[in-house]
Amino acid sequence: MRSAYTVDAVRTAEQALMATVPSGALMQRAASGLAAACADLLGGGYGRRILVLAGSGNNGGDALYAGALLARRGAVVSALLLEPARAHAEGLAALRRAGGRAVQQVAPADLAIDGILGIGGTPGLRHEAAAAVAAVSRLRIPVVAVDVPSGIDVDGGGLAGPHVRADLTVTFGAYKVGLLVDPAATAAGAVHLVDIGLGARLPAPAITALQPPDVASYLAAAVPGAADHKYTRGVVGVAAGSAQYTGAGLLATAGAACGLAGMVRFVGDVRVADLVRIRFPEVVFGAGRVQAWVVGSGGGGGAEQALRRAVDDEVPVVVDADALQHVPHRFSVPALLTPHAGELALMLEVERARVEARPLHFVRAAARRWGATVLLKGARTLVASPDGAVVVNSTATPWLGTAGAGDVLAGLCGALLATQRLQPLEAGAVAAWLHGGAATLASRGGPLVAGDVAAAVPEVIRRVLGLESGSDDL
Repeated sequence: MRSAYTVDAVRTAEQALMATVPSGALMQRAASGLAAACADLLGGGYGRRILVLAGSGNNGGDALYAGALLARRGAVVSALLLEPARAHAEGLAALRRAGGRAVQQVAPADLAIDGILGIGGTPGLRHEAAAAVAAVSRLRIPVVAVDVPSGIDVDGGGLAGPHVRADLTVTFGAYKVGLLVDPAATAAGAVHLVDIGLGARLPAPAITALQPPDVASYLAAAVPGAADHKYTRGVVGVAAGSAQYTGAGLLATAGAACGLAGMVRFVGDVRVADLVRIRFPEVVFGAGRVQAWVVGSGGGGGAEQALRRAVDDEVPVVVDADALQHVPHRFSVPALLTPHAGELALMLEVERARVEARPLHFVRAAARRWGATVLLKGARTLVASPDGAVVVNSTATPWLGTAGAGDVLAGLCGALLATQRLQPLEAGAVAAWLHGGAATLASRGGPLVAGDVAAAVPEVIRRVLGLESGSDDL
């Protein structure tokens, strides 16, 4: 599992470690890892022109020491000191001893190292730094950010004012929240973690991101045993679609029918039921016992009543689309809400732009407000529980931004809840991971439609569980 931490958590861990190692050891470890990453990106150091944008403090020191190491490898290194009087003296001296020099303006280079602000910097850049970053951008110089891209909101993941947009961020000791959460994560580029020894000194993370072994571990509980049958594996109920949005009901059913639950039960408009019956003859129709409900996808005017019936059934419920406007003040059953930014903005009565600018803040606020787990769909989907725990997912492809994809995701969430093996936070996080992985697999780098995503989910499950595909054994 990939874990990300707040600034205070990282600083506390660093201070604890510094008390046990020689002075300057952490900076040398960081600079060594940074220099190695830069050389790797460039395909070597000899003869390369490297510009260090050095602010004051330790972040500038990391960049200057890394510049010195690269200069010793034969690179031509220059440093633009944004606050000359406050430049890291030892780092600058090391750079000069290695043959580097200070310059007054940005010039063409093969690489720029962003050492302007560290994790303690406030969002945005001052005029001099912003001008230097703009000049680097105009010259199309690739940028490696030191620890975090300067100017981002490190703890909140937001962007406010000028900031660095890096091709690569080399971060030290631990991932920071803003490197995994949009919109700041879009400024980080690829992220490379350098181990400086923080290890067990770090507290519980602020957010996490599932990796394939984590997903496999969660899914292992849903793998049927020899004695299992359709009822022990769980029945997921789908109350979705309407005369106006027949496809939404079909796609929510497709997500639910991924094979994780033992059975899918559909309740809804007869026109939707007819489509479901043709596409999924194994689906059962009409009222009956279920272990989880999926409600609201394309539900139109019937979504409110469908949600009320689902909650009265006293089983976990996935609340999507039209049903989101009818959520109770507090849920009496485990609930997983699946809005996109526009729907969450409407629920919270704020502008959509505010949600998109601070998704981490608003997904946590919504989870607290309704006492439910909230899955905020986006390029990096966030899943938040009422206690503040957040899981971020980044497996998706931009091609996943297509009509009906959210309906498939809602059905998949319901299937995972119906197995009765996962809590809403886990179910939402695993569903988002599988959904993104299925889209990536189905798209093969190109366009796709929502039905393609649903069809690819079983293969993604097979792959993450390491199951044989296409075996001839009988």
